[in-house]
Amino acid sequence: MKTLPISEFGDPILRHEARQLSSSEVTSDKIQALIQDIRHTLTSKKMGIGLAAPQVGENLALSVIAVRPTEHRPTVENFDLVIINPTITQTHGSKEQMWEGCISSGSGEANLFAKVPRYQEVTVAYMDEKGNEQTETFKGLVAQVIQHEVDHLDGKLFVDRVTDTSTYMTMAEYKKQIKQEPPRSS
Repeated sequence: MKTLPISEFGDPILRHEARQLSSSEVTSDKIQALIQDIRHTLTSKKMGIGLAAPQVGENLALSVIAVRPTEHRPTVENFDLVIINPTITQTHGSKEQMWEGCISSGSGEANLFAKVPRYQEVTVAYMDEKGNEQTETFKGLVAQVIQHEVDHLDGKLFVDRVTDTSTYMTMAEYKKQIKQEPPRSS
């Protein structure tokens, strides 16, 4: 496994719709190795909870999600998922303003954060890393991450969804301020 370079905001690949994969492509050695490399890159950097193939320079409809507890999210449970060719088939409830950042928005403490309106619950049709079709409903943080990752695969960035531009801040400032906010239930 290797750590892959990150495509940052401004790289044209982040604005293209990602190419769908067939089930035979998904099970190929090449795609399986890419999944492992994306997972390694995501977990070794310890600064994000989702990473889409376009963010590592591959225009493919594939994202890896790896939620882990952190200093500013100490109560989340570990959660791992690979979504390939995902489509949000249903949204539940209304949108809520939720803090979001992106590995592609900069590095370290200069990484960009803002509040983004996202649904608290979504139903998603996708292919798993074994090439099997799945449909599941996700809630809370995982639902938010899936919406962010699906946006990446559609060539959209979280900054395109921000409605209150006064919420933009760096990761360093976010870490300071988030400690003052009451925890959000998920």
